[in-house]
Amino acid sequence: MDDYRLIADRVADDIAAGRLRAGERLPPQRRFARQHGIAASTAARVYGELVRRGLAVGEVGRGTFVRAGAPAPEPALAEPATARVDLELNFPLLPDQAELLSASLSRLVRPDALADTLRPVTVDGTPAARAAAVSLLSRTDWAPDPARILFAGNGRQAIAAAIAALVPVGGRLGVEAMTYPVVKAVAARLGVTLVPLEMDEQGVLPLAVREANVRAVYVQPTLHNPLGATMSEARRAALAEVLADRALPAIEDGIYTFLRDDRPPLAAYAPAQVTLVDSMSKRIAPGLSLGYLVPPPGTVDAVAGAIRSGGWAATRFALAAATWCTADGTVETIVAAKRADAAARQRLVAEHLAGFTVHADPGAFHCWWELPEPWRAETFVAAAARLGIAVTPAAAFAVGQGRAPNAVRLAVSAPPPEVLATTLDTLAKLARTRPEDTTVD
Repeated sequence: MDDYRLIADRVADDIAAGRLRAGERLPPQRRFARQHGIAASTAARVYGELVRRGLAVGEVGRGTFVRAGAPAPEPALAEPATARVDLELNFPLLPDQAELLSASLSRLVRPDALADTLRPVTVDGTPAARAAAVSLLSRTDWAPDPARILFAGNGRQAIAAAIAALVPVGGRLGVEAMTYPVVKAVAARLGVTLVPLEMDEQGVLPLAVREANVRAVYVQPTLHNPLGATMSEARRAALAEVLADRALPAIEDGIYTFLRDDRPPLAAYAPAQVTLVDSMSKRIAPGLSLGYLVPPPGTVDAVAGAIRSGGWAATRFALAAATWCTADGTVETIVAAKRADAAARQRLVAEHLAGFTVHADPGAFHCWWELPEPWRAETFVAAAARLGIAVTPAAAFAVGQGRAPNAVRLAVSAPPPEVLATTLDTLAKLARTRPEDTTVD
């Protein structure tokens, strides 16, 4: 029956007319059902329809609220924010990167080198590119097999290729209940259904993976985005055991491991199940992008085929640029500087958001802020936007029926340190006011 949609239309009219204001809590579903003379199950469908339309958002343990603004266009977090201070996207750039890269890549414009980089290249790259990738991706007690390294245009394309290779159209992919928003957009484009998996402070629970009815799983074991969690070695081993027992494929997103490479990847524990994905965009810059994939032996051909059919292959020019700046140590120099920069920025977070509940790894470029009462995430995001600050609500990362914690993610890599400090002070002052009084000087 479509009756629930008619009721949702009436609520939508109330929102459009201002009778229900942004941030206002809707009645509990049972009370709403009594008020409208409908079944509780119908009330649940009404609320689900409002969430689907982007008019409401559910917050775990708190209820359903009128959304504070129009929903973000898909794919979420894919383009720079228009606010004066961008705390949404994490693309760390250092002031002296251009000079370092210029010295490293000047060889690319020599006629002989340029002629070589203009030729086509296959998805498995070149011997030199694979050797450089081994150096880049190797971690504690683990190194990738160069024969299994494949290249995509960037990290997002690498993730898309891995999903396309492992999950058929109409199939189910298990993901952490809070996950990278681009995965949500990629899955929608590929016709893949995401299944949220329960998490704790270390990330996804092995038991949740064991019990899930899915074709594959996507996980972020190191510096999880948005929560900042990193799995212990014991948790990685336990998860790997589940993957092996179920013969379940997994995609390991290692995009942030350049900031913390003190533990072996999940791929080291479950080499027959895990496809490792990594990229250059955050290590270096979005303008010098290259995606890496290391599939298990049995899926190399399938992943390679997905890269080719999706049009996600890397160009030879990008491959050569990444190879050269890795081989001559430029990447290592930049990564070391970015680790120091991330640590300094987290010290600013700890100083300027002291007294609030903030979760962050001391070496990450993002943090997770549980907002104080009476603030709600959507209302806080709208209030921050009026101050020229772009932050991301928890709902952007939540998988499922719009249920999200009352929190925001702050990406702290973009503003200069002095701007970041001032911005954090402004947000702290905002959080200490009440939502109805958001005129912060």
